[in-house]
Amino acid sequence: MKTILVVEDEPAIARVLAAYLRKAGFGVKLAADGRQALELFSQEPPALLLLDVMLPHIDGWEVLRRIRETSSCPIIMLTARDGIDDRLTGLNGGADDYMPKPFIPEEVIARVQAVLRRPSQWTDGARQRRFGRLGIDFLAHRVTLNGAEVTFMPRDLAVLLYLAEHPNRTFTREQLIENVWGTDYEGSDRAVDLSIKRIRQALSHWPVEEGEIRTLRGTGYQFWIEN
Repeated sequence: MKTILVVEDEPAIARVLAAYLRKAGFGVKLAADGRQALELFSQEPPALLLLDVMLPHIDGWEVLRRIRETSSCPIIMLTARDGIDDRLTGLNGGADDYMPKPFIPEEVIARVQAVLRRPSQWTDGARQRRFGRLGIDFLAHRVTLNGAEVTFMPRDLAVLLYLAEHPNRTFTREQLIENVWGTDYEGSDRAVDLSIKRIRQALSHWPVEEGEIRTLRGTGYQFWIEN
């Protein structure tokens, strides 16, 4: 049985979510604040987090940031704040989905099931490749540049691995959404642009003559390397 960690400081909402999740066949753990959420997560990582933004002690954004430092566990943000800035903050911080309040519990369950159906990795085969000073271990999901390991948020790493698996091939936003985020993803394709921006920043010391993440205007993105 997969366990869902529900992080929600409003008891009535937490009880409703827990009831619907159990009815759908999930185990449920409840946390009423960010500090408790991090403690429960460290004890036993769940299959997925339903994470409220406005929490006592440690808010949801900080919980998201801390978890993303070490884990790719799926996270769906829940918040009464439905502005575009909040949505982008969630996507930019590594959230897998974002649901504004008030919400329909059945839709929350559908989103949870959709996120859990997404592929957890996008490479096949135990291979290591070098692109000049950039090294990629596709099995260990490890990237090095100039001999030092480069850290990425899990989704950004997945995008980089997928592009690097197909060097010099151009992918549209829609293709990247389908192959990395998954066919059930319902968010904005703006998430692709944000991910590419963060990847470029992380690889800013990769010499452009060896390779780069290129934008082909009106077409998409490409992991370009010198043949």
